[in-house]
Amino acid sequence: MASHACIQNHHALRWNFHYITILRDPVSRYLSEWRHVQRGATWKASLHVCDGRPPTSEELPSCYTGDDWSGCHLKEFMDCPYNLANNRQVRMLSDLTLVGCYNLSVMPEKQRNKVLLESAKSNLKHMAFFGLTEFQRKTQYLFEKTFNMNFISPFTQYNTTRASSVEINEKIQKRIEGLNFLDMELYSYAKDLFLQRYQFMRQKEHQEARRKRQEQRKFLKENRESQKQNPGQEQSDGNTSNGTNDYIGSVEKW
Repeated sequence: MASHACIQNHHALRWNFHYITILRDPVSRYLSEWRHVQRGATWKASLHVCDGRPPTSEELPSCYTGDDWSGCHLKEFMDCPYNLANNRQVRMLSDLTLVGCYNLSVMPEKQRNKVLLESAKSNLKHMAFFGLTEFQRKTQYLFEKTFNMNFISPFTQYNTTRASSVEINEKIQKRIEGLNFLDMELYSYAKDLFLQRYQFMRQKEHQEARRKRQEQRKFLKENRESQKQNPGQEQSDGNTSNGTNDYIGSVEKW
């Protein structure tokens, strides 16, 4: 699910806020949400406030009656035209005020979809960091390099989940992809951008390692040539650049 968080970076009494998110393969995410709802989960506490107000019941009808939708079959889940599971990642990343929030009569559906997708892509692109659940180790690496923070233990790649335990045929697979066609396009874009960022960080790391080796060789050479000038004196490393700023400054190039 496209969950969001905010990283606080305090430096010299100035707070910097960086929005981050984790994206997931749309089909797996959709099946996971269905299983979650099937077990009785609801989002009743979510007001879906947009542009200062929550949607009316006409703008956002409920898919079920009663306290929850527990026990619902996958077909029921897919058949509800108001199901917020459809294209959830695009909706959560986009600026809904651009399309009149949940009022579908503001603009034609095709135009609405285009605006939402472009908004989601733009917001994702300008985030300091985002990760993908299918690349746990790369996600950890990018996070640590971006924010100069290290996790205590490595991320674990779980390939067996509740969603993966659901057996679906090709027809259902295609239907879920169709219901989430905006998420499918966003995920393809996100995957490409994610790997670009990963490669950028790896190259930057290799360049830094090469620079340090060159400085070390230079120091040893000078030390051998000048034994009388404090051979044990350490040279300071002049690299005090902030990796986060370098990285975020390069986001615009992608």
